[in-house]
Amino acid sequence: MPKKRSGGGLSPTQQAAKFLGVSVLAGAVLAGIALPAVGALGLAAKGSVESFDELPANMKTPPLSQRTTILDADGGQIATVYSRDRTVVPLKDISPYMQKAIVAIEDSRFYQHGAVDLKGVLRALNKNAQTGGVSEGASTLTQQYVKNVFIEEAGDDPTKVAQATQQTIGRKIRELKYAIQVEEELGKKKILENYLNITFFGQQAYGVEAAAQRYFSKSAKDLTVEQAALLAGIVQSPSRYDPVNDEAEATKRRNTVLQRMAAVGDISRAQAADAMKAPLGLKVSKPKNGCITAVKGAGFFCDYVREVFLTDPVFGKTKERRAKIWNQGGLTIRTTMDPQSQKAAQRSIKDHVYKSDEVATAASIVQPGTGKILAMGQSRPYGFKKNETQINLSVDQSMGGGMGYQPGSTFKPIVAAAALEDGMPANKVYSSPYQMAYPSPVSACDGKRWVNDPNSPAKLQNENSSEVGPYDMREATAKSVNTYYVQMISDIGICPVTTMAKKMGVVRADGDKMPQVPSIALGTQEMSPLTMANAYATFASRGMHCTPVAIESVSRRVGDKTSSLEVPKSTCSRAMSENTADTINTLLKGVVEDGTGKKAGLGSRPSAGKTGTTDERYAAWFVGYTPNMAGAVWVGDPAHKRKMVGITIGGRSYGKVFGGEVPGPIWGDMMSGALEGKPVEDFNTVHIPDSKPRDRGDDDGDGGRDDGGNGDNDGDDGFIGGLVGGNNGGGGDEPTPSFSIPEGFIRGQGNGGNGNGGRFG
Repeated sequence: MPKKRSGGGLSPTQQAAKFLGVSVLAGAVLAGIALPAVGALGLAAKGSVESFDELPANMKTPPLSQRTTILDADGGQIATVYSRDRTVVPLKDISPYMQKAIVAIEDSRFYQHGAVDLKGVLRALNKNAQTGGVSEGASTLTQQYVKNVFIEEAGDDPTKVAQATQQTIGRKIRELKYAIQVEEELGKKKILENYLNITFFGQQAYGVEAAAQRYFSKSAKDLTVEQAALLAGIVQSPSRYDPVNDEAEATKRRNTVLQRMAAVGDISRAQAADAMKAPLGLKVSKPKNGCITAVKGAGFFCDYVREVFLTDPVFGKTKERRAKIWNQGGLTIRTTMDPQSQKAAQRSIKDHVYKSDEVATAASIVQPGTGKILAMGQSRPYGFKKNETQINLSVDQSMGGGMGYQPGSTFKPIVAAAALEDGMPANKVYSSPYQMAYPSPVSACDGKRWVNDPNSPAKLQNENSSEVGPYDMREATAKSVNTYYVQMISDIGICPVTTMAKKMGVVRADGDKMPQVPSIALGTQEMSPLTMANAYATFASRGMHCTPVAIESVSRRVGDKTSSLEVPKSTCSRAMSENTADTINTLLKGVVEDGTGKKAGLGSRPSAGKTGTTDERYAAWFVGYTPNMAGAVWVGDPAHKRKMVGITIGGRSYGKVFGGEVPGPIWGDMMSGALEGKPVEDFNTVHIPDSKPRDRGDDDGDGGRDDGGNGDNDGDDGFIGGLVGGNNGGGGDEPTPSFSIPEGFIRGQGNGGNGNGGRFG
């Protein structure tokens, strides 16, 4: 049995019959179409009947787009994002004044007629005939609602929007048929509720709740009569009656609505007169949309969450489907961001690097064993102004980041892990001369071999001439000895290293494949801070690698119903044995305790990590971890143009920047704040037998530098981690390279950084 419509009116059958007689006239009135002759009217009417019969019986109503709220792990709001700022509310939460005002000005006979108001059509025709133009329409509130549904369904597609709003009789026919259906199925009260929630009120506000907040900073249920009249008046032409930009025109329109409310008996004439004297009383709230509004410096984390939603198939099989869900909004996204860690990261970044500096810094923190991204920040804020950017310096290019940065010696522990998994003892000794040619040939994947050019062999050297082996793995790691690690990769082959990197989630930031060249041992391939933080989390979790995740849960509200969406899950797999990971942890504890990472130490809390200073000081790194957090800090010029030599960073001057001197302290302060109040955990370490290398009279862990007592310089500084132009400290001289670099030996950051030359044999 069909539902009884509230407010009276003709039955659907009667309305359909009447529709056939007046649809063309109604369409002509509302659309402003001038019919040239009676004959044309007859032809149009015949076509209208046929079109009416061909229309589908049911109108599909898309869910209304609403704002999406992004929360941190504790439930605190990070940001709100939306394609249309709308909050759907039930009719009981809309001021009665608002309900009466919109009916009075838009369709005063709303409760007396059905979907089509024949009296209104005839009245409009008569008035338009008298004026000689189209000065009055006859569209009912129900018809307007249907039109808004078409517009909502069109979304942001300009072609579909044009089709939904085109002034043609064909569109009016469709609109009128669906209006009859809506009247029958919903009834007057629900139509009014839907209309007030869907219509546009200007100033980016869709629906009455958003409009009340935008213009008066209050809820729709609290609107006064004069405020309701103002909002109701805007609907006809949001740009013309915009009270923010044209107060006089908006006031005139508001008063027209008040007069109309009095005329139909919604308010007394005295009430109308008093309300017309009142000022507009605007209390405008600016639109707050997008990741640019994020708190706690989490704009880039917010942007990363958006990228995850738009790219992960778990949210929809196609990118169009995912984009549609995102744009419809109504989502509540709880993320993995730990507010304490995020605050600590941003505070440390702000203390050490200014947004106006020639170089920038970016940092990420990941939870070992879960892959949860706890923090993500950078010195150049999210925005469009000077010293701001929309490029997320912490992530890969495919997720809104840049091309990445050479990690230098922070890649060496990955080489060591591959060697240990291959059976190499932790006290393995290599001759590690100050300077050498790349060993050749070196085995690569798929049975290939890398061969150095005998006519112009590629060479490398250590930080300075005092770094001469033999070295074992412990000392070579603490001092970041380049020749040791090149001998190591040449011994085990390139393929085990690239395989280990893949298991640890280490990929190039630009998405290209890792090249099969031995110089990758020195960190020549561009990575993102998030990639490196997540890789070192594998060491912290004793060899278990977990893919990074940023989203804990997503709920979606459609109408009155709320449902949960599936979210991406971290996939954990064993990248190396526990013994290998424990050995790396033992080695990297030495870097912080006695090596190049002293300034990054966390006091009594056990920590491990590795410094990196690369590519003629275009980038400097510290990547480190405790058993419960792993973090990476990069400092450099995102454009790869400014060398960090003779530079001021964070108000402090540096002759040359080292991984342990600038990124190291940033990491230390960031992790100290993030870990405050957290349990103090220790690593599972292993005993590494003493290899008893020959005594070089150097027991102070500074790599034998003549550093004038500075004692805090990296052993991996210079071009590609000490390959060219290394530094021997504040009191010594920079060594001069005594070799040439063959053409094609290095592809720098700008074109891929694929490492040393040579060929495959």
